Amino acid sequence: MQTHDTLPGLPDPVGATVENGGVNFALFSYHADEVDLLLFDRPDAVEPASVFCLDPQTNRTGSYWHIFVSGLQAGQLFGYRLNGPSAPENGHRFDPSKVLLDPYARAVVDDQYDRSIASQVGLENCAQAMKSVVVDPTAYDWEGDQPLRRSFDDAAIYEMHVRGFSRHPNSGLSGATRGTYAGLIEKIPYLQRLGVQIVELMPVFQFDRQSAPGDRPNYWGYEPVTFFAPHRAYSSRQDWLGPVDEFRDLVKALHHAGIEVILDVVFNHTAEDGEDGPTLSLRGIDNGIYYLLDPANRAEYINDSGVGNTLNSNHTVVRRMIMDSLRYWVQEMHVDGFRFDLASVLYRGQDNQVLQIPPLLWDIDSDPVLAGTKIIAEAWDAAGLYQVGSFVGDRWAVWNGRYRDTVRRFVKSDTGVIRDLADAISGSPQVFSLPDRGPMRSVNFITAHDGFTLNDLVSYNDKHNEVNGEGNQDGSNQNNSWNCGVEGPTDDPEIDALRRRQIRNFFTILLLSQGRLMFLMGDEVRNTQNGNNNAYSQDNEISWFDWDKVDEEQALFRFVSGLLRFRQNSRLYRDRAYWTEPGGTNIVWHGMNLHQPDWGDQSHSIAFELFSPNCDDEHEHLYVALNAYWEPLIFQLPDLPAGWCWARLVDTSQSSPADFAEPPVTLPESQSSYPVTTRSVVVLITQNISQGGKTI
Repeated sequence: MQTHDTLPGLPDPVGATVENGGVNFALFSYHADEVDLLLFDRPDAVEPASVFCLDPQTNRTGSYWHIFVSGLQAGQLFGYRLNGPSAPENGHRFDPSKVLLDPYARAVVDDQYDRSIASQVGLENCAQAMKSVVVDPTAYDWEGDQPLRRSFDDAAIYEMHVRGFSRHPNSGLSGATRGTYAGLIEKIPYLQRLGVQIVELMPVFQFDRQSAPGDRPNYWGYEPVTFFAPHRAYSSRQDWLGPVDEFRDLVKALHHAGIEVILDVVFNHTAEDGEDGPTLSLRGIDNGIYYLLDPANRAEYINDSGVGNTLNSNHTVVRRMIMDSLRYWVQEMHVDGFRFDLASVLYRGQDNQVLQIPPLLWDIDSDPVLAGTKIIAEAWDAAGLYQVGSFVGDRWAVWNGRYRDTVRRFVKSDTGVIRDLADAISGSPQVFSLPDRGPMRSVNFITAHDGFTLNDLVSYNDKHNEVNGEGNQDGSNQNNSWNCGVEGPTDDPEIDALRRRQIRNFFTILLLSQGRLMFLMGDEVRNTQNGNNNAYSQDNEISWFDWDKVDEEQALFRFVSGLLRFRQNSRLYRDRAYWTEPGGTNIVWHGMNLHQPDWGDQSHSIAFELFSPNCDDEHEHLYVALNAYWEPLIFQLPDLPAGWCWARLVDTSQSSPADFAEPPVTLPESQSSYPVTTRSVVVLITQNISQGGKTI
């Protein structure tokens, strides 16, 4: 055993903090009787190199256990053992056989981890436990980098998976960097060519890769074990501090490229799961404080997350931990915002009742450190809460699931959807109808990690999740998809052409709707998951970005990037007021005839005109005709002032490069209507005749 000089230490700050001459350790546990701090020389050590038994008289202040150990520095491995009541019926699950992670651990080593041993009560797991690592956040050169704090109004969010983006063998990267933070850095030029301004990274908090059923890995990462540490497996560096600095290298490089970073964060549950789950950290530190338990049987967890447990997020200690985590990622890791998984869980009080004024959510909304960040809620949970239109706060944006479903139904020619489509296109004012709401509440999306890719949305009527090993019972059955006539891949050129047109239709509607927009990694090059709409455990080519598609689908890439540039350069998409309200951009609805939209349930077409009251260039007057009917339709065009004419920007029925025309194709001055082909979208902009242009 090694020996170190110690002092009583301090309860603040919580976690392991490098100070002059050593490290201060502080841990909260209200119900523990004994707390041991363990130091390790190796992650797989069968016993600790040093053990410090904390004296409740000198090493405890309130419910905080603390000690200062001299001679330690960043890179030190450590863990805790806690003893206390083993009485699940009373909510206590202390197990002194288990080495526990510090909830505030800034880095974690899990190379030797074995979940099966962690799940067995009373079984010693010293050699197989995850280990915490002491980190000094100040020991990094940011080279002047700061969060970008750019306006959120017209930027496109690109939802992506760190590992999946560069893991494919055809990525062109070396084996050491494929699937890592460093690999993503090498692929930043691709994001710049696409025109992405914000990346939303699927979970990068350290998570339990062994938490999926059977022998399959947890690929998505929605099973966190700590809220402060970057996931180790995403680092190309093998040293214990490598993930922290490599993640910061990534953020710095993205900022240098003008791209902001949003993290998909999971504060609704942890990887300790239900009654039979592993003891990794919070369960063994103070189970009844950190988790919501069934009041009728405190041996059982409330499962609002659908994964086995629910974090007691509005308890003062848990709430502080979450706020400390968010501030850490902003102040020390320089991220620009957060998307909160199953954010409606965070409405729950300690009795699991829905709070009218949830303290945690208002803390996030009003915290000065987080004031310049983007905050996005997935405004539902697995227990039935659905709050897309009613989520609290002044700053929260929300994933608009209503938008997704409505646009999918329209494009596949469902009936009874046209009024909902008009609302979705114009920022969803009917959804966000409460006072002081606006179009920037809505994060519009058609696909996300959870569900079909855009290619699969137009290629499959049904999910095909057999490889997940759950009898195709997992994943949603409500996909609003249409295979265009054949299930799965096809050699039929007509069906393939229709699918391509439908993909362009989806992108055009998404990119020309009011609100904030998001699309899924790989949709711009027709990535497929072979019909799998729940690929959470597929760490393979089913989920990885296929870089061969970039060459194969240059036409679609060009179409998407062109529309992105158009939107980003147009003032029409920066309005913070609904288009349907006076004072900003004007929207006028048309049908095949001007000012005569067909709002009937059997309608499959609509047109709209957008213009600024101070229109002074062709980008400020827009006409869009959408035809989801199975026959071509002719749309009457609005009259324009003298000296102006219409020019075609988009016609999704055309092949590249005519599908997105650069420069726009000038229509004859005498043309008063436009034929819109079956299942297609046309976008026209105004053009000054004196400027000339390419004429049809």
